[in-house]
Amino acid sequence: MEIIKKPFGFYVCSLGFSFERISFYTVKYMLAIWIAVKVSAGGLGLTTAEGAAVSGAFVAMTYITPMLGGWLADYWISPRLCVAIGMILMGVGYLFTWQADSLSMVWLMIAFVSVGTGLFKGNLSGVNALLFNDEKELNEAFSIQYSFVNIGMFIGTTFLVLLIPVIGYNLVFLVCAIILFIDALWFILNMKSLGDAGKYPFKIDQRKYDSAGKNNSDQVSLSSGDKKRILAIVLVTLLSIVFWAVWYMAFMPVYYYFGYGDGPGFLERANWIIFGFQVPTSYVDSINALGCIIMGPIIGRFWTRMANRPKGDISMFKKTALGLIFAGLIYVVMVVADLIGNGNASFGWFVIIGLLFSISEMVFSPLGNAFITKLAPAKLMGFLLGFWPVAVFFSTMIYPKIYSLIETNNPILFQRNYGIVGAVVILFGIILWFGSKKLDRLESGD
Repeated sequence: MEIIKKPFGFYVCSLGFSFERISFYTVKYMLAIWIAVKVSAGGLGLTTAEGAAVSGAFVAMTYITPMLGGWLADYWISPRLCVAIGMILMGVGYLFTWQADSLSMVWLMIAFVSVGTGLFKGNLSGVNALLFNDEKELNEAFSIQYSFVNIGMFIGTTFLVLLIPVIGYNLVFLVCAIILFIDALWFILNMKSLGDAGKYPFKIDQRKYDSAGKNNSDQVSLSSGDKKRILAIVLVTLLSIVFWAVWYMAFMPVYYYFGYGDGPGFLERANWIIFGFQVPTSYVDSINALGCIIMGPIIGRFWTRMANRPKGDISMFKKTALGLIFAGLIYVVMVVADLIGNGNASFGWFVIIGLLFSISEMVFSPLGNAFITKLAPAKLMGFLLGFWPVAVFFSTMIYPKIYSLIETNNPILFQRNYGIVGAVVILFGIILWFGSKKLDRLESGD
């Protein structure tokens, strides 16, 4: 099997994601827990529903602003400059939670981090894509980039969280800010390795490979094929709202129903002790991240081989369907774990759940950026790369409301509610897989 060497700039961009994700996933986890922990234990003393809502809002706001950041990078500002400014703004944002003792400072943090993420997220992926000469390399490249994303998540939720009982929540927020400033320094000092990639707004088409989007980039107006390909991007994004809503919501029962903490909302219906060590509930996030790290290069190579087949790769719609089916299985496993464990579920169940998080995510999520950079017209590439995360914005605004409706401390109701969610999502995935033929044609602009 031929291993294609990646340019050094690819690793500059990918490590840029690693540093940023260390802080992001640490903060995402801490908000859900810290807000619901008693004041006497260093928390804000609010409810688990409020913890879920604020953690969800934090994620949501960081996934809506990339559309604006992409538009700026399409027409006005160098994408690589957007990335550097975004990293610095995120670091400043985390400084607010370092000093926070109320939700008002948390909302200030969310505002700064959201603007910073808007300038950073889609544009860094866009710059990375411009480093490659062959569009068939993109699925693999973005799958490996996704592994770097999850290296950051793994470090944050496995090691950084261990500092919480040592130095407290607020000082861990400070560490997260420092990591972003280091990230900005890393990217700026290594900018020469990017060559001209991202030096100019995306409307100046710098793609070195032929693609459907590039072929029509000189036209003033969008062609019929362009419009169909944009529709394909929009539809996949809308379908992924369902995926991300159920995917993010599945962490909440792990933290609260099965998890432990200093507050009435933590039911601890699982055994988190292994060889005398109390496993942090964030380790389910860590298992997910580790699974993605391992699977990234393997699945990336698999998609490259699929693309080289005479009949080509399976469509993005079918990949989304696979993601939904595996996400639904997470709920099925949680119900089985609660039934068998009867209030003392084994940690082994959470290893399975963590791996299902990984598989469901990896079969389609990393490919969104490759999908868009191949299909998007040049003048809309940054905007559409920013539009892709909009699905997470809507899903993370939706899932806390669903969670507040199905949250319960009654095992029978838990098993019924979460069993229904799992069954509905799996069924939706199966219907999408077998009913996607007409949707598949949109990718080719037919």
